Amino acid sequence: MDLYEAIKRRRDIRSTFKSNPIPDDVLARILMAGHLAPSVGFSQPWNFIVIRDIDVRKKILEEVLRQREEFAKRLDEDRRKIFEKIKIEGILDTPLNIAVTCDPSRFGPNVLGRHTMPETCEYSSVLAVGNMWLAARAEGIGMGWVSFMEKETVKTILKIPHDVKLIAYLCLGYVTHFPEVPELEEKGWNSRLPISELVFLNQWGSKVEEKFKKVLDSTKL
Repeated sequence: MDLYEAIKRRRDIRSTFKSNPIPDDVLARILMAGHLAPSVGFSQPWNFIVIRDIDVRKKILEEVLRQREEFAKRLDEDRRKIFEKIKIEGILDTPLNIAVTCDPSRFGPNVLGRHTMPETCEYSSVLAVGNMWLAARAEGIGMGWVSFMEKETVKTILKIPHDVKLIAYLCLGYVTHFPEVPELEEKGWNSRLPISELVFLNQWGSKVEEKFKKVLDSTKL
């Protein structure tokens, strides 16, 4: 799949998963794509925990559903009605889950490029997730990022060391179809902003030239 096509058609999948297993070679390519991500000081701070065990995933799901209920309580009635229609995870609907972590101590303490921006360690693991997401889409596999969880609770379940950070919890599986638009847009939760409203020139808040604004707003991948 062309890179721009993968970017355009990547989706956060939660509700169209199939139970078909993911072949080891396909999973290995997705993990390798993550491992090839750029990282600050070439620190490669990530680890990938492949989670197949149903009992472990059930424990994760319990935490996710608990947090879903807590979030729903904060919403007004109209938003709650929309939220009730949105599935937020595919933890048991997929053949496997992957937890992505960040180890700040790897090649430390003096990691090149990190002394003024230590958060770039976590950004590096996020870049690995981005690579995996595009690789999964190119393989015809859906991926969903589950964020309704208290990180320390999940770290305990997965026996992640105290000093290692949980960055992402992902659900991967083949799908019946990839939605044409993001599910949250489809369900009316939000819509995509015009890119010209998000690009500034030289400093915060300064609009780009009108000519370039028209190019931005007309650009299609």
